[in-house]
Amino acid sequence: MTAKTTAFVTDKRFVRRARELKTIRVMVEMHCRDHHGSPDPLCPRCAELMDYAARRLERCVFGDAKPTCTNCTVHCYTADKREEVRVVMRYAGPRMLLRHPWLGITHLLDGRRAAPLLPEKPAPKAPGPAAADRAPGTSDTGER
Repeated sequence: MTAKTTAFVTDKRFVRRARELKTIRVMVEMHCRDHHGSPDPLCPRCAELMDYAARRLERCVFGDAKPTCTNCTVHCYTADKREEVRVVMRYAGPRMLLRHPWLGITHLLDGRRAAPLLPEKPAPKAPGPAAADRAPGTSDTGER
């Protein structure tokens, strides 16, 4: 039986996140190529950083309304990964406008978007029906 492949189709609701993933991928590749000189697109350390960034972006609580990470109210990166991404962006950011102008400009525009409010947590559940059926003044121990 042959493996069936399907084309990657981005859901219209997640176009911005897909573009942000592409932007971070280009930035990490640019940094890795110029600093680590790996023959592959990414060295193991940069590949790990890219996987981490993709997971964080995929699981963002704001969904496609997410701001850039600089403006975000929730910092989901660990401190060491956040510093690694800062180093990558500090290097690749200015070069993006020359090498990938569309991605660079859209990233700058996304950075000017206001951060949405954090979604509220769901209300705590009410006590179960067993607690509501007991008469006042009784306990679970069976004593009356």
